[in-house]
Amino acid sequence: MTPIIDRYLAREVAQSWLAVTGVLLVILVSNQLSRALQQAAERNLPQEIVTRLLALSTVENLTVLMPVGLLLAIVLAFGRLYHESEMTAVRACGIGAWRLYRPVFALTVIGAAALAWLSFVAAPDAARGGYEIRSLALRSAQLGNLTAGRFRSFGSDIVFYAQRVDRQGVLWDVFVERTRGDRTEVAVAERAEHRVSDDGTLHTVTLYNGTRYDGVAGRPEFRITAFQAHGIPVRLPDVAAPKDRRDLMATGELLGSADPQDQAQLAWRTAAPVMAFVLAFLAVPLSRLRPRQGRYARVGHAILVYFIYFSLLSAGKVWIERGKMPGELGLWWVHIAMLGYALALLVRDGTLRLKRTATRVAES
Repeated sequence: MTPIIDRYLAREVAQSWLAVTGVLLVILVSNQLSRALQQAAERNLPQEIVTRLLALSTVENLTVLMPVGLLLAIVLAFGRLYHESEMTAVRACGIGAWRLYRPVFALTVIGAAALAWLSFVAAPDAARGGYEIRSLALRSAQLGNLTAGRFRSFGSDIVFYAQRVDRQGVLWDVFVERTRGDRTEVAVAERAEHRVSDDGTLHTVTLYNGTRYDGVAGRPEFRITAFQAHGIPVRLPDVAAPKDRRDLMATGELLGSADPQDQAQLAWRTAAPVMAFVLAFLAVPLSRLRPRQGRYARVGHAILVYFIYFSLLSAGKVWIERGKMPGELGLWWVHIAMLGYALALLVRDGTLRLKRTATRVAES
């Protein structure tokens, strides 16, 4: 009968885990979607960019949502079993409090493995990909949407100006200033057209029916050239992750580093799978209901515990970054403190004492 009960408990927790994580993810994505659509409308970003950014941010957010989803899933699933007296029947079958951990930890191992992959591999890749897509999209949108009657600078060497822009995107009465070393090139043209390469990194503005002035500022010698068509290429710089963004770095780059910020980021990524085990161990005694308590009586307590846990992890990460705590210590002190709280709950409920009593009876 024990395998049947294990499968039953595991199924209840798994269903609650998927439901809670799904609901939290929908709430978070909905909030991000509204902000992303607003920014896309303001900056004229294409819709596919918004979709890709949401998908990448979802991968990042799973490392935060899955642990709290596991905690609430166990509290809700076991709370229902306690409330409907099913846990009493389980105990009557000889299943003690410690045996409840077997189906719980079976699920936790799978979840922690997924969290480890997300935290160490998928989330940094998603953060880096999101940064590159966002930066490239903003650069392309800035060059691709010239506003009539306004000077626009791109980098430190090119300035564009167009008197008006028609519905087809053709620029009229165009002024362009480009600096190359100590030489300055100024071109004025009747109209211009803007084209983008397939990879989106090379923008070409072709001027028609204009004049180009080329020379060194402060010197009287200038070369004046009339042209029918003159192309000005503008290549966007490669988008590289900034060195101060540790969340964009691959995990392999953080290993073995003595930099406090690298150590803090590595400890933060390690915290996610460890947190799953600690919360699973804590959730079993936390979900225990007393007689006449409601089914959701312990949910508020669980949320408070998670808030304190997450806040301590965040504070510890900041302390490591600022050198106020040794990086070698990591965030293990937070996990140990929460394990100590879980043991205190087990002692309060009598689980540890009953375990010792049962051992003595067996020895006698």
